[in-house]
Amino acid sequence: MTQGFLQTRINPNWYHGHGKSAPFFEGWYYKLVSADERHAFAFIPGVFITQNPKDTHSFVQVLDGTKGKAFYHSYPTFYAKPNAFDVQIAHNHFTETGFSLSINDEVGKISGDVRFEDMTPMPIHPLSPGIMGYFGWLPFLECNHGIVSFDHRIIGALNIYGQEIDFTGGRGYIEKDWGTNFPSGYVWMQTNHFSTLGTSLSASIAVIPNFGRTFPGFIVAFRHEGLLYRFATYNGAKVDTLRVNDETVNWTSYNRTHELIIRATRAEGATLKSPERTEMQKRVDETMKATVNVQLNRLDGFRKTLIYQDTGRNAGLEVVGDLGMLLK
Repeated sequence: MTQGFLQTRINPNWYHGHGKSAPFFEGWYYKLVSADERHAFAFIPGVFITQNPKDTHSFVQVLDGTKGKAFYHSYPTFYAKPNAFDVQIAHNHFTETGFSLSINDEVGKISGDVRFEDMTPMPIHPLSPGIMGYFGWLPFLECNHGIVSFDHRIIGALNIYGQEIDFTGGRGYIEKDWGTNFPSGYVWMQTNHFSTLGTSLSASIAVIPNFGRTFPGFIVAFRHEGLLYRFATYNGAKVDTLRVNDETVNWTSYNRTHELIIRATRAEGATLKSPERTEMQKRVDETMKATVNVQLNRLDGFRKTLIYQDTGRNAGLEVVGDLGMLLK
């Protein structure tokens, strides 16, 4: 392991592609919801490196969650500072505390800048470098995941395809992925629009590759009143129930001390591109109009004590690929 590997692993927000050979991808997911909740957008800057130089490119992908439309802006250049989350794609600049956009191509025009205050970062510890726990040290995983901020306040406005939108006072969320390939099947959901400010849920369960074999792995992070409740494969938590149909996702996880019951209601969305080894063509349907009811219980033997129950709005939700292994 080089020093660069150690530095990037304990700083998962940074760009991980310096010195990497193809195939490789990395992308950050900024979610913005206006204060009146009439507008919800995701902006996804990233880079895709493949063995075919003609297909290597950077991009800014845009999801209009309210209208259910997606747009893809492609660029030939990409720059990232080696020791920071500081990314430049053409005239667009992205950091963990905000971004500025100057897009003008055949797809459309976007301009403006937004900044973030009162951010809620993921705790980082040498033995648990981010949301992936000690899995974050494993160098062979095809897809790695990170949470930059569970929840924060937005300041600024963007002109998006001719529509001026003021996001000041709205709420935001940032996560990221990097590696060589997206999982073949997964469920992902996120919301930070509960009735209590600062409460946030980010949850994913996926088919994880492991030396030519696969296993189901999951990460659930629920933040409430300053406490972070983690349910994950790496910390011994279990999935009691996972049921998926066209209308809902029902998911119950537990550990020795707590149980989290999730019931997500699916909604119409738009189709995004995600990476495969040779091309950015994998089609992912994401909605930003789902609702997610959560119930957090404290466990004491056979007794359950309700800690919190509420429904999150403006939820992002993806159900992708072959879920057979996850539903067993």
